Amino acid sequence: MLWQDTSNQIATKYGANMALVGERPFIYIDTARQCLHHIDIEPERTQCYTISTADAGVGNRLDSYKTPFGVHRIKQKVGGGEPIGMVFNARQPTGRISSQIDNQYEDEITTRILWLDGMEKGINLGGVNDTFSRYIYIHGTSDEKRIGQAVSHGCIRMKNQDVIELFDGVLVNDLVIIK
Repeated sequence: MLWQDTSNQIATKYGANMALVGERPFIYIDTARQCLHHIDIEPERTQCYTISTADAGVGNRLDSYKTPFGVHRIKQKVGGGEPIGMVFNARQPTGRISSQIDNQYEDEITTRILWLDGMEKGINLGGVNDTFSRYIYIHGTSDEKRIGQAVSHGCIRMKNQDVIELFDGVLVNDLVIIK
């Protein structure tokens, strides 16, 4: 996938009013392959990360425990400067650092949070399909051993070091396309 091709498709779909289209890198999440691509304007800087999406599959409905699909944006960045492994509760650092990588019994949110906001009315924006109201994040996890498997409760989980790298390379309002 070329950055320019996808960027042009998004600009066509959403019109010229779409902030930052064509000027910023974006994130493309391939749920079938459990990969997150941070696609840069300069192809040699594009990164690919193994992730974990929802065990229940892909879907946008509230309480479905599915990873939402469609076009999103990063609404908020949380956790910049926190140590690796910091555990968050309600987007607040708890002061507890998790060093676990095989914690499959707790759905801990660690290290960094990118809170997503849907951009497609009736699909992932508004009503019972609203991604932001569902608290869907890209975040670190204390269950790194299962990264690459669809095991989350709807969010996109990343290895802690990977989510720091991604966090540092994105801005609020950058696009996130989930397929």
